[in-house]
Amino acid sequence: MKRGGRNASRGGKEPSQRQLRVGELVRHALISALGSGEVRDPGLDGVSVTVTEVSISPDLRNATAYVMPLGGVGTAEVVEALQRAAPFLRRMVAHSVDTRSVPALSFVAYSSFDNADRIDALLRASATEPDQDEGRDGT
Repeated sequence: MKRGGRNASRGGKEPSQRQLRVGELVRHALISALGSGEVRDPGLDGVSVTVTEVSISPDLRNATAYVMPLGGVGTAEVVEALQRAAPFLRRMVAHSVDTRSVPALSFVAYSSFDNADRIDALLRASATEPDQDEGRDGT
């Protein structure tokens, strides 16, 4: 019977413990770098950014940070500003995270809040609509 490799039980799809650990280290380093006020980009002036998750590629060379500005206003502009500041943020992460190499950073807007709002609106709309069968006399 042929056995699979190390990722056989996970199917190669779920992140490894190392990926999860490095992702959390990078997330914490990004939070402290953004909170320190050292990032000087006009798109980030006076904006508080939430880093919800950092996903790391299996080879640990690329990291995708899922971000959302506080209040959700100007998300596209904030993501664009973070992309411009990515090389600087990568250097800041390199000082905080003790790994052989620091992953290249890319930033994506975190959309789960929008999806949750949309689902909530759909559930509220269906709860307030009268049933279609309510007007019929049951025969």
